Amino acid sequence: MTERKFYRTVVQTEVLSESPIGEIGLDTLHYMITEGDCSGHVKTVLQEELDGKQAAEALLNQASDPSFFSLTENGDDLTDPDEDPDERRRRSGS
Repeated sequence: MTERKFYRTVVQTEVLSESPIGEIGLDTLHYMITEGDCSGHVKTVLQEELDGKQAAEALLNQASDPSFFSLTENGDDLTDPDEDPDERRRRSGS
């Protein structure tokens, strides 16, 4: 498993409005609180350190992919974490 560390942060937003708010994106929520007619409060409710295996599982739970962090599903590195990212791109041809 990789020796890199990852972090999971859960952020809670409380919104006060004059009408119900349905499911919206973060960009819309931000606008509603900062420019619109809603009041809001944001706070971090959880922050935890994850190992590679936990990070891979968390990515899958988000319908993402472990390769987002260059991990396998088992939490192993897909590439050398100390390798220069520009060199990795040159080698892969991207």
